Amino acid sequence: MTKKCEANCPERVAEPVFDNNDMGGNMRRGYVYIMMNRTRTTLYAGVTSDLSARVQSHKEGRGSKFTSRYKLSDLVYYEEHDSIVVAIAREKQLKNWKREWKIELIRSVNFEMRDLSSDLLV
Repeated sequence: MTKKCEANCPERVAEPVFDNNDMGGNMRRGYVYIMMNRTRTTLYAGVTSDLSARVQSHKEGRGSKFTSRYKLSDLVYYEEHDSIVVAIAREKQLKNWKREWKIELIRSVNFEMRDLSSDLLV
């Protein structure tokens, strides 16, 4: 689902090099995601190894104090990575981006900024 921003977004993080023995040989997939509230005024970037379960917890108000407080229940963007290590690095990168860069990234694949959670296989 990932796509590069067309204009001002910085480049993606380089994927770290590691062997199959990293993380005890347990190579889990990772997801970076962005949640927003219904009025699209506040956003939150997170990382998880189980996107469906994490999104569901956000929708139920159990995701994090921040997402619960600001009612961030709509999944507007996500990326899948082969490794949770890579996903964590990407999340850190996105958290340092300006808001406008994040909005541009979201709109590059989800122009209408619709809730993508119904697209996930539950």
